[in-house]
Amino acid sequence: MSMFDLTGKTVLITGGSGVLGQAMGQALLTCGARVLLGGRDPERMETAVATLARFGDVRGAALDVTSRASVCAWVDGALSFASKVDVLINAAGVNQKKPFFEVDDDDWERVMGVNARGTFVTSQIVARVMLEQGGGSIINLSSVSSDPPLSGVFAYSASKATVNSMTQYLARELAPTIRVNALIPGFFPAEQNRAILTPARISAITDHTPLRRLGEPHELSGAVVWLASEAASGFVTGALIRVDGGFGAMTI
Repeated sequence: MSMFDLTGKTVLITGGSGVLGQAMGQALLTCGARVLLGGRDPERMETAVATLARFGDVRGAALDVTSRASVCAWVDGALSFASKVDVLINAAGVNQKKPFFEVDDDDWERVMGVNARGTFVTSQIVARVMLEQGGGSIINLSSVSSDPPLSGVFAYSASKATVNSMTQYLARELAPTIRVNALIPGFFPAEQNRAILTPARISAITDHTPLRRLGEPHELSGAVVWLASEAASGFVTGALIRVDGGFGAMTI
């Protein structure tokens, strides 16, 4: 079990006040990490920090991943908090359900800006810190929408396919100092997809999922702790790891 001990590790989580961000934060805190959450909504951040404080050393700070200045300020705050960054989790994300011909430029820029550009900017800034300190792990949150793309979420699917590509590219370029991997969650009731999870859509999803249900946020915990820990430090990089109840294994 010592391989999964994160005592002394500092973890940064974008989108940290969200359902999945909090679930991952709780798991990492329980394993001994100190955690800095980043998010745009001050009230939600305050609530998230209060909820997670009983599990360990957690703090929250304002973060807009579409702004390079905001990301720089967030990372500077993390370094004053802990003096190093061991793990970055890019969990900030937005979704949108619109037919292709109704997607306008603003829709595209918003989804790609948070999901793709946000991952790029945050990874670039944090990776420089990790290279200087001699190591680190970056964990990106992708989606089953990335490959193959799902119907009705054109911009979201494109953004998550971009995240997959960036993950594999950075795993190659930043090796051997930094490991870069992505989790591909299935369908979890989170902010990004609540609006599109109609009863009919849920039925279609569960019919296509061997485990016949949606995921629970805590079910990402094992995978994220593994990727953050020494258990994965030896030879795991460039991996796209599905936590999807078997959704990606189904055809007809």
